[in-house]
Amino acid sequence: MSEPEANATGMPREPIARLTEPLERFMHVESASGFVLLAATAVALTLANSGFAGDFMSLWKTPVGFEFGAFEMRHSLAHWINDGLMAIFFFVIGLEVKREIVHGDLGNLRQAALPIAAAVGGMLVPAGVYLALQGDGPAAAGWGIPMATDIAFVVGCLALLGPRVPRALRVLLLSVAIADDIGAILVIAIGYTDTIGWGALGLGFLGIGVIALLSRLGVRGFGMYGRLGLCVWFAFHESGVHATVAGVILGLMTPARAYLEDTTLAQAIERVTAGMHGDGKEGGHGVAEVRGVRWATRETVSPLVYLETTLHTWVAFAIMPLFALANAGVAFTASDLVDPIAIAVGAGLVIGKPIGIVGFSWLAVRAGLAELPQGVTWGLVLGGGLLTGIGFTMALFICGLALDAEFLDAAKVGVLAASVVAAVLGMFVMMRLLPKGGGTEG
Repeated sequence: MSEPEANATGMPREPIARLTEPLERFMHVESASGFVLLAATAVALTLANSGFAGDFMSLWKTPVGFEFGAFEMRHSLAHWINDGLMAIFFFVIGLEVKREIVHGDLGNLRQAALPIAAAVGGMLVPAGVYLALQGDGPAAAGWGIPMATDIAFVVGCLALLGPRVPRALRVLLLSVAIADDIGAILVIAIGYTDTIGWGALGLGFLGIGVIALLSRLGVRGFGMYGRLGLCVWFAFHESGVHATVAGVILGLMTPARAYLEDTTLAQAIERVTAGMHGDGKEGGHGVAEVRGVRWATRETVSPLVYLETTLHTWVAFAIMPLFALANAGVAFTASDLVDPIAIAVGAGLVIGKPIGIVGFSWLAVRAGLAELPQGVTWGLVLGGGLLTGIGFTMALFICGLALDAEFLDAAKVGVLAASVVAAVLGMFVMMRLLPKGGGTEG
């Protein structure tokens, strides 16, 4: 019987790899998650405007839950996606924010000044545009909808533009998106929490305190933290504060530095290598040494990097597409595009976003608080500002929190239409201004 061929890492390549490796390569393409999200949105819109609309829309209203003695927890399938699975999405956002603060541009005040100023402008101006068009009407609570940016689609657009995009512009736009996420989280936590159950919230913060204490004591097992995190999520859910906020807090608490140095792993490998050469051990190397290598391998990577890498694929290719299927399905006609709510949302995203980002960035540079990165022009900042008008995931999420059912579809139409317009305009501006050919990564 022939031995399996080796893969790129030198490990045996099993027959199943012929099926899984192309999928893995696709999932590591920067724009891949954006394409999957776009496909899920197209499916949702098609089904919502077809003869299957009734069955498709009722699917997400299916009650799902459990009973434990006298306690019962039962919600619609859409609720479990929006409040449950999306907590994992927000947990990953918390990890990304922590990474940028500890290791990225947001950790240096001088470097962070420009993306923070841009993000503030990209939130305040769109909200102002929305309120200017809606006034104090019944849909005024939707002011938070155009404040959001969908980082997956922004990354996808930048990936499609290729190496022509200066690295400094990529870093700026991603930093703006991260800072924007922080603002959106605050909007959700503060702006869209009606009543608070202080007892449940207190239990949630007690759970957070226990997690912090265990971390200080050196408890390393993910299983323990996972169970405590689930308890914190449940407490926040029952308190009235949106449960996804718990995901963000837990993400921000995740350690960003590894427990062991690389030298510890090297020493553990040396011990196993010595055992494999038969240095006094019957049967080669011992189980204890192998376990030591496995433990050292895991602990030389920070929990933040490990969790972000592990969860990113699930979030990008499962949770976000599922969210799109459950929330992007809107039955609409051409007249819905001129609905006042759709216009207010669209104007906030397409007009307010670039004006806010360019305007506040210019003020920060003019005031001497920040400087424009080398290779980045104001025209490219405008193009990037237009791309941040792709609200989508976060904007749709805030739609469900901010507006009653009678206004919801119009707001979603505004988000979807504005995201398309922002993407087209942003790509057009960037393609006109970026150099032809290879460009620079500097």
